[in-house]
Amino acid sequence: MGTVILRPGREKPVLNRHPWIFSGAIGRIEGKPVDGDIVEVVDERHRFLARGYINRHSQITVRLLTWVEDEIPDRAFWRQRIQRALEGRRALLQDEATTAYRLIHAESDLLPGLVVDRYSDHLVVQALTLGIEQRKSEIVGILAELLQPEGIYERSDVNVREKEHLGPSTGLLWGKEPPDLVEIRENGYCFQVDIKSGQKTGFYLDQRDNRQRLSSYSAGRSVLNAFAYTGSFTVYAAHCGAQQITNVDTSTEALALARSNMQRNGLGERNDEYVVGDVFAVLRQYRGEGRQFDLIILDPPKFAYKRSQVQAACRGYKDINLLAMQLLRPEGILFTMSCSGLVTADLFQKVVFGASVDAQRDVQILERLSQAADHPVLLTFPEGAYLKGLICRVL
Repeated sequence: MGTVILRPGREKPVLNRHPWIFSGAIGRIEGKPVDGDIVEVVDERHRFLARGYINRHSQITVRLLTWVEDEIPDRAFWRQRIQRALEGRRALLQDEATTAYRLIHAESDLLPGLVVDRYSDHLVVQALTLGIEQRKSEIVGILAELLQPEGIYERSDVNVREKEHLGPSTGLLWGKEPPDLVEIRENGYCFQVDIKSGQKTGFYLDQRDNRQRLSSYSAGRSVLNAFAYTGSFTVYAAHCGAQQITNVDTSTEALALARSNMQRNGLGERNDEYVVGDVFAVLRQYRGEGRQFDLIILDPPKFAYKRSQVQAACRGYKDINLLAMQLLRPEGILFTMSCSGLVTADLFQKVVFGASVDAQRDVQILERLSQAADHPVLLTFPEGAYLKGLICRVL
């Protein structure tokens, strides 16, 4: 086993059990570990600190797995960690009204680089790092043994793999090939999900609790669902008494699935709108036409993938929130969210504040939103708190 010796004074994050060691914290590496291997991490006096897997191609050179000196990351270790993650979802595993959720949330489940989502009888795996990529077969075997799904499908087609010098990887890993559309239930609602090529792993599982919150605000309101994707917010709003709902998304295929999802929930006879187009452009058009709504949902895709993009992302968030405030009737409700982890909750609130000033509207925060409980945040890894949102009353 190779040994990573930290520079003097760089051990504090490790002692605080943060799972990442950046290249700049490393003094030298002893032995000849191959990228992906388990290494031991020590301070400058060779005192044991932790163990993790290494990848010199990544700025995050070591991702830590254990801080226990006599714990070795072997198959039994991986099985125990996976079991612990599943135990944290016991209530969901037993809930027949919800059959789609996150089973393993990477660093926050002390399994850095590994994401596993359940969609009914199928699992979707993302191997985000070289260390997980090299152990993928072993991990898939453990998942099959513990959960006995119909199939396990891979969706490791995310940009973060490029930082690990990995290309995209998708396809069947174990069991039966999933159908083109997998039917799931969420809080009793039915949705069809494209786990093979849909956004993320097919569905925005992290918004489950926020969709439920929408139910309290929907009755009797006209709704604009921007970035509607496959209409999950729309189904919740319509079922709880919303008036006409206008759905806007760039994807014709996503909106077709949104229509289908409404039909599957007995909501297909409504007079709703499905508009294909760029959300920013469509909302500007609505502003020019003088259209107004009682409730607007803003759930855009990630705007910032790296720190150099944060400023531009904030301009985008401000623009879209300003447009929404200008389209809301007095006392209207704004559901506004950001999934850009680099945009903190505090910064996001400041951006929404700036939009309110430009819109010349007084805005009250009624509730703060975060990711669903199956996407936990490890206290020693605050970076895991990526989803944030506000429910606002626009006066």
